[in-house]
Amino acid sequence: MTLPRLVLLHGSVTNAALSWGAQAALADRFALVLPNRPGFPPNPPVEQVDFDADAVWLEGVVQPGDHVVGHSYGGVIALLAAPRLPLASLTVIEPPAFGVARGDPAVERWLEVASRLPRESVREHLAAFLPHVGARFPLPDPLPPELQQGAEAFYSERRPDEAVIPLEPLPYPVLVVTGAHEPAFEAVADVLCARLGAERLVLPGAGHAVQRAPGFNEELTRRFAPPLGAGGAPAGSQA
Repeated sequence: MTLPRLVLLHGSVTNAALSWGAQAALADRFALVLPNRPGFPPNPPVEQVDFDADAVWLEGVVQPGDHVVGHSYGGVIALLAAPRLPLASLTVIEPPAFGVARGDPAVERWLEVASRLPRESVREHLAAFLPHVGARFPLPDPLPPELQQGAEAFYSERRPDEAVIPLEPLPYPVLVVTGAHEPAFEAVADVLCARLGAERLVLPGAGHAVQRAPGFNEELTRRFAPPLGAGGAPAGSQA
């Protein structure tokens, strides 16, 4: 049996390889697909990262029956494209789709602080943004070339709260994952679950990078992987 495709769509700053290292262990249950979004290495830089353009790009990546997992800005892109995608499932991890929850006090506070982050340089902006989004790790100095390009792509990106997310139920299972570290992301998840009929999963312990939290891989496997047959191989396979 052919393994189901698991398309892992990275968010801002880091490309696919840097974002999804913890998911390498899923390769025995899924055919892993790790596309690098336009503007992120090894792709050439772009003038501006735009969620609408990336949603169109994603349509060319996805195949019928895929399971798509979108982290952060990648989750916004996946939500925008979702009504047009022939998926088996969609999982979004803390998408900053704050436009769906405007008026919520936590969302308004998050956006207000974000608007005041310094923008004198790419590095200064990134250093201030990472703790604000719940991704606390020290930046090397100087930034490695791949991380520098990712930081420049992030600096150019269109604000994700401007995305107009379709809020109609989708014809396949939707899972919204948060890390219980930032009320603004929880507020967005509440709206998405209510409007899309999505399931909710909360996995604390890794901040915004919930894909690194204990139990994340196990939850994807339990929900979406084919059952194991005799000898530990996926049922129906020749392994």
